[in-house]
Amino acid sequence: MELPAPNQQQISQLLEIASRVPDHKKLAPWRFIVFAGDARSLAGEKLVEILESRQGTLDPKHLEIEFGRFTRAPLVIGVVSAPVAGSTVPVWEQELSAGASCMNLLSAALAMGFAAQWISEWYVFDEEASRTLGVKEGERFAGFIHIGTPSMTPTERPRPDVAEITSYWSGE
Repeated sequence: MELPAPNQQQISQLLEIASRVPDHKKLAPWRFIVFAGDARSLAGEKLVEILESRQGTLDPKHLEIEFGRFTRAPLVIGVVSAPVAGSTVPVWEQELSAGASCMNLLSAALAMGFAAQWISEWYVFDEEASRTLGVKEGERFAGFIHIGTPSMTPTERPRPDVAEITSYWSGE
């Protein structure tokens, strides 16, 4: 992905669309963290600091990968699952709403003509990294949506045979 990224008006529109998801009791059990401009490089630097504090100096290839985590696209939006504690809505349903928000954001970016990819890598599941990138107690990332202008035609990956994963309930 390359520049241009969505402008501020488009980002606002994308986030409005991302928030139009099933949301039992109107809890809004998700929020967004936007990584744009220099913040993307800074996020990579923070990830490198975390890994080097655990593993020592990273080899040049690993260093390049970690520094580049957020610069592969000109815009990255983290979708945070933020379940509302004490609600009668099950946490699982609230987490599904956050996942739906990711999907809406991805679809909206593609519909606007941008390239987009939903990514969840090690830092999504790492508490220290997630906290460093902005999650609060009781939250976690549902994923990061990378958005930019397509630099090449994406290749399609193999998909499951829908007939093999579909059944029809008959009541018996």
